[in-house]
Amino acid sequence: MECTQPERYAIMRTDNGQYLAVRGGDQAVTEVGQARDAYLFHTHVAALRAAQELNHTGRGPVDVVKIEWEPQAG
Repeated sequence: MECTQPERYAIMRTDNGQYLAVRGGDQAVTEVGQARDAYLFHTHVAALRAAQELNHTGRGPVDVVKIEWEPQAG
């Protein structure tokens, strides 16, 4: 099933404004400067759960931000 909702959610560090992404090879969490490079969650609940876990384990401070997303054709 393809998701057609036009919004996505990203996790952003509140101390430096960087977004979080997942690095390809080792799947490590890394910081990126632009929302388009961040890991995008399909639901607010999933993003919030991940942000809470990061904050709880001392890898914050982070918060969830809504990203306007346009699906790519094809």
